[in-house]
Amino acid sequence: MYLNKKGKVPAQAHVGIPEGLCEEEHGREGFAGPVSHLYRAHPPTGWVKIEGPLKPRAFACAQIPVAMTSPVAARPALMMQSRDASLYLSTRTETMTHFVRNADGDEVYFVHQGSGRFETDYGTLSYEPGDYVVVPKGTTYRTHVDAGPSLFFIVETPEPIAVPDRGPLGQHALFDKGVLVAPELGTVESAEAKSREWEVHIKRQGESTRVVYPFYPMDVVGWKGDLWVAKLNVRDFRPVTSPRYHLPPSVHITFRAGGCLISTFAPRPLESDPQALRVPFYHRNTDYDEVLFYHQGEFFSRAGIQPGMLTLHPQGIHHGPQPQAVQASKGKAQTNEVAVMIESKTPFTVVPDMEAVEMKEYALSWSR
Repeated sequence: MYLNKKGKVPAQAHVGIPEGLCEEEHGREGFAGPVSHLYRAHPPTGWVKIEGPLKPRAFACAQIPVAMTSPVAARPALMMQSRDASLYLSTRTETMTHFVRNADGDEVYFVHQGSGRFETDYGTLSYEPGDYVVVPKGTTYRTHVDAGPSLFFIVETPEPIAVPDRGPLGQHALFDKGVLVAPELGTVESAEAKSREWEVHIKRQGESTRVVYPFYPMDVVGWKGDLWVAKLNVRDFRPVTSPRYHLPPSVHITFRAGGCLISTFAPRPLESDPQALRVPFYHRNTDYDEVLFYHQGEFFSRAGIQPGMLTLHPQGIHHGPQPQAVQASKGKAQTNEVAVMIESKTPFTVVPDMEAVEMKEYALSWSR
């Protein structure tokens, strides 16, 4: 269709919004397809009642009991699932006594708290808060806990995790692949490690197969190739910003796997143009379910969010800043938030166990 416009609208999206109006983006294909901007007299999230499966939801993930994450069985707790991604939480209080291998898909571990190391086929890789650790499908590994408890937010994808094409920004935008850290090969951990049997638990279609070896399975003495466990810390992520125009969340995409997008919101300067919108614009999530895991800092688009919380905004329902956040943003020069966004082309289904840590009033929080 061709460009059209009616009524009172600014010439530039996200800039010079008429006083007293709210801008809403109605688009397709995330933020990359056909789009229109609607200028409303009231915030589209200003509902006083909402019922049904599209209700926005929030969960206090840090309150999930350790027992729910199955530390003995090394099975993280499934929180929600779509055909594009499964989201888990894992709390580790001690080093795993066996190894695991995921034959269902790639895994991205985001370290929310704790420190230690991953011991993998490719060597040992340390971890700390703010790390992404990308584990390719079929990799054998376990986690050592040095200073715990360690809390991991995990994204499992049936499609391979990849770094998206940066287009005209070039291949070094957001992060240079040179900052990715590879594991270091080492020697067998100890004499004790060589003196007992070792188990590898292999997950396939959600079920576990137990393999027992009479030797220590981390016996790789060399490797080469372009498939390996990799680490990226959020401090090495360099957001793209514009002083005169509020960029869409899609500019922060860090990894992608088929219909799943993983983005990083890291500290960044706010727009300096006094007419530019400085908070996320209202939108309807038309083609993606949107999940945000909050890691640290002040989440400038709304109040009431704490580290360790997770929110879900399904496709078709409005999402955007609290009205008071728009005014508050005018006195700030930059954000200091760190959060991970997961977008799924297919809808997420939340497991019933998550209701125990759900914040029931979240859906009405925009009208307060």
